Amino acid sequence: MEYERSDVAVDRLELLRTYGYGLCMGAADALPGVSGGTVALLLGFYGRLIAAVTALTPRRAIAVLRGYRRERRPRAREALLEMDLQFLVPLGIGVITSVVLIAEVVSSLAESNPIAMFGFFTGLIAASAITLGRSLAFDSPARIGAAIVGTTLALSVAADVVHLPGSGPVVIVIAGAIAVSAMILPGVSGSLLLILFGQYVFLSSELSAFVHAISDLLSGGSVAAVIDPGTTVALFVVGGAVGLVTIARVVRTALARNRGLTLVFLVSLIAGSIPAPLHNIGDMHAWTTETIALTAAWAALGAIALFALEHLVGGFEPE
Repeated sequence: MEYERSDVAVDRLELLRTYGYGLCMGAADALPGVSGGTVALLLGFYGRLIAAVTALTPRRAIAVLRGYRRERRPRAREALLEMDLQFLVPLGIGVITSVVLIAEVVSSLAESNPIAMFGFFTGLIAASAITLGRSLAFDSPARIGAAIVGTTLALSVAADVVHLPGSGPVVIVIAGAIAVSAMILPGVSGSLLLILFGQYVFLSSELSAFVHAISDLLSGGSVAAVIDPGTTVALFVVGGAVGLVTIARVVRTALARNRGLTLVFLVSLIAGSIPAPLHNIGDMHAWTTETIALTAAWAALGAIALFALEHLVGGFEPE
């Protein structure tokens, strides 16, 4: 009896540790500059994360769903172990917890103090581009070309030269696919890409509204209040699921075939995204001397914060 309780305690401790990993990863994913994949590398579970995500296949999912039949239960249990759900589930819950908490802060700050928030984000992104870029070699025409293409593409989207069609269902699904797949790639921040696409504040506000509506519903609120933000969240989750089994695999294949060229392109996307948060400030404030000074001060603080984190952990390396 004592052995069984001890065994349960060990399992619970492992679940709690994995949940803590998810909290750290989610905090990084929700803020532009440091990616969840980088956190996974630093904490030592990146390899397990990639193996588990790669194991999420339709074939295994179908095997689990068929487990209601007695003769197929051994294969269902085997598929569950192969997908490492005992790791992915608590990790995912931790990520969601962090993202929900930060979304609440973001939606509030976007209204009350956009200069501080987006200025800080600008510094995070710029410092991230520097820390990752200085470990790469731009020593061939192909790499230089990839850097130019990545930077130009990101700058074009940030400057609204390349137009994205609003925030309809298709855009939300695409944003979810790209952002969630980026979350597991070291050096690339999913939230940064959402800022680049102009979806970061909108999706943070929708997630915050959905959580509040669910809370109100439990205390007698309206179901109708849940539907609108809930639809947005559901579309984003669908896109994220699609991204995990498609885009993330494409990028991982590209990394395996030509790691250096792919990383140059990805880091160049980050570099080209540096001006993206500034458009959020410009939408709410005129660019006066005071606005520029405040933005620069918050950007400097963001850059210092990321450089301090880099020093603390011994450097960031794209993988």
